[in-house]
Amino acid sequence: MSGVAHARPAVSVRLWEGDNVAVLDGLAKEGVKVELAYLDPPFYTQRLHLRTVRRGRGATLEREQVAAFDDRWPSFESYLDATEARIVRVRELLADVGSMVLHVDSTTSHYLKVMCDRIFGRDAFASEIIWRYRRWPAKTLNFQRVHDVLLRYVKAPKMAPRFNQLYEPLAPSTIATWGRTKQLAAFGADGRRVRSTRTEAASPGVPMGDVWEIGVIAPIARERTGYPTQKPEALLRRVVESLSNPGDTVLDPYCGSGTTLAVAAALGRNAIGIDASAEALTVTRARLSGAGQSVILSKLDATRMAADA
Repeated sequence: MSGVAHARPAVSVRLWEGDNVAVLDGLAKEGVKVELAYLDPPFYTQRLHLRTVRRGRGATLEREQVAAFDDRWPSFESYLDATEARIVRVRELLADVGSMVLHVDSTTSHYLKVMCDRIFGRDAFASEIIWRYRRWPAKTLNFQRVHDVLLRYVKAPKMAPRFNQLYEPLAPSTIATWGRTKQLAAFGADGRRVRSTRTEAASPGVPMGDVWEIGVIAPIARERTGYPTQKPEALLRRVVESLSNPGDTVLDPYCGSGTTLAVAAALGRNAIGIDASAEALTVTRARLSGAGQSVILSKLDATRMAADA
């Protein structure tokens, strides 16, 4: 280690205030293309979500709840129609090597999977990722719900998409039998697999599977913003690292607390975020500013852009 600090890669983070349908249409007119789009839309909870704001410290600490976003819909059909309108536009913005990751829960995932099959084509479906987490148990006459679903689709099924192989640690049983070196698959004369052989090269681990065990954000974690439905940076880091390269552009049309933008910028990716919630924009700008990342803030009804340090 030389001890020399490396500068953060120069990236562009653009934050749009306004309805994401109109902004996505505007980006398409600009000719914008993105290598990765991560969508974390409302989950059809039928409630108003509040953000917890802390004011003061110690004995003077007070907590106030303010409106973050409204997830109340006239009907489930209206929810599906609104979500479809966004997905259609996101697909048009994807580069040919690009992927869309749609983050939903088990109550809507099957409806949205069929919808995405229709929009992208069934052959464009790449994977269903299960994000498994632990949380405080709920009182219910049912199995505890401890997972979300991430549906991944590619823009051009016949073209190799952006994909960087990630690895999980070797299982203890594998280490006990084979150590920490790579195994070489061996096959008999009949083509059947026989006992593998050991090599001298160090193993990077097991290729990442589609079930991800990542904890939710702890109540006292530094990354916690108080914004409802905030996703952990570890989850977005895995998505961004595997499906984009440094210098690529990552889009989040429901940017919320700005996790996707913060992770993308830290990993050397350009980022575009959209949200209609003033509270979301306040949280995101403060978060990125605190990380030393400048932001270009664009309003839908204005032609000028204001740059904030």
